[in-house]
Amino acid sequence: MGAVAIEQPTKTGTLTRQRMVEGFNTAVRLSRQVFRATSEPRVLVTLALLVVLASSAIGVAVAAHQNRELVNTLSGLQDRRDAYQQEWSQLLLEQSALSAHGRVEKLAAERFGMVVPGREDIVLVPLMSPVAVRQ
Repeated sequence: MGAVAIEQPTKTGTLTRQRMVEGFNTAVRLSRQVFRATSEPRVLVTLALLVVLASSAIGVAVAAHQNRELVNTLSGLQDRRDAYQQEWSQLLLEQSALSAHGRVEKLAAERFGMVVPGREDIVLVPLMSPVAVRQ
């Protein structure tokens, strides 16, 4: 085991009116120096560049967030598109199966008693000329 040192508590001085006044005067003096320094052209340029840098950083963060949201939206839309494409393919297969000639003939014969006419049942109608139609 290692040795443990116990420190004696340090006594803090009592806060007197004189120390409060000195602290306040020091704060005022430092603030005046800071405000005086901000009026120098170098400091103004530095502060302006700092503001531009901060706004640029915020803009990058916002753009990255929007990009992530748009990528998530795009991914969801692509998933929906794929599902619709799959459903469309299934519907096309079903349509081709339901509209097959053999199935249509079979249903016509079963439901409506229809049959393919023989050669003797087919009657050809002559084409009429437009002049004969007017008369």
